[in-house]
Amino acid sequence: MRGHGLMQAIARVNRVFRDKPGGLVVDYLGLADQLRNALAAYTESGGTGETAIDQAKAVAFMLEKYEICLGMFHGFDWSAWKTGKAAAQLSVLPPAQEHILKQEDGKSRLVRAVVDLSKAFALSVPHEEAIRIRDDVSFFQAVKAALVKSESTGGKTEEEMNLAIQQIVSRAIAPGEVIDIFAAAGLKKPDISILSDEFLAEVRGLPQKNLAVELLRKLLNNEIKTRAKRHLVQARSFAEMLETAIRRYQNRAIETAQIIEELIDLAKDMRQAENRGVDLGLNDDEVAFYEALEVNDSAVKVLGDETLKTIARELVDTVRKNTSIDWTVKESVKAKLRVIVKRILRKYGYPPDKQERATLTVLQQAELLAPEWA
Repeated sequence: MRGHGLMQAIARVNRVFRDKPGGLVVDYLGLADQLRNALAAYTESGGTGETAIDQAKAVAFMLEKYEICLGMFHGFDWSAWKTGKAAAQLSVLPPAQEHILKQEDGKSRLVRAVVDLSKAFALSVPHEEAIRIRDDVSFFQAVKAALVKSESTGGKTEEEMNLAIQQIVSRAIAPGEVIDIFAAAGLKKPDISILSDEFLAEVRGLPQKNLAVELLRKLLNNEIKTRAKRHLVQARSFAEMLETAIRRYQNRAIETAQIIEELIDLAKDMRQAENRGVDLGLNDDEVAFYEALEVNDSAVKVLGDETLKTIARELVDTVRKNTSIDWTVKESVKAKLRVIVKRILRKYGYPPDKQERATLTVLQQAELLAPEWA
């Protein structure tokens, strides 16, 4: 936090902790130089001026976004959230998510509105309007968190970190429980890696059908990401199937009940794919290269499973012998391996017009597993 943003935070601290000992903020946060500059600017404005104007703007913006969120929850009763009891709060989240997911583009619209509302809220505290709507804001944030749970790609952005700091400084919202999407939906936490029949049956029986779709989509997407670390072609195939199904659902080409059944079938296909190596008599590495040979192509199928399995085993053996390749810089070595792969394909009669694509896929698969072998 720098400049005017830091000045605003200091102004809030000064208002909340009027009797604090001198130098507390400097000592506690360790931001001496930036703090002195911001304090100088704040002192020059007499503690009012631009800061007060900015807060007024923030309050107005906060209330605008608050009204949008209220509109999206029109007709929905979330009074149980305000009891403060965890069980009551969790019980209201599944129907709240269902209420939003039923609306056209409801999820993305709510996420945008809550993000904007949260930023403005952090800037508005301790204004009386912010205090008045605090419980509602926490409810909106919880629903948004439940909807986007499991979609995070990693660390927080700088903007998100700044917002978190602002909320801590303002002491506006007490830390709450981490939202567990399964508990929020009234489900036992599943063994996601196998997507058991028992769990899929539970999801099928959920009264909140749109929430069931969202849960399945998130679980399947996570499973695909996990498989993509070792099985290139399999992950691509399942990702395309999931994307196609969800797109049809979002375009209202199929009903909610139908998309649930399609996603359950996809989950079962993924589970069966785990046993493919046992059926083929191949280990996990060999299965990955077997799939990279485009075995479902009609022109490739004519080679027969035994020949394709032999090619897969030889490819694994060849790549293992070249695990010292630095895939980011040694283009000459990679080019040599490319020649070797093509030679293996020709040796077993792999269709000439399919060889280039298969070679590229095999090398991409090799790039995934080579570091592990090395």
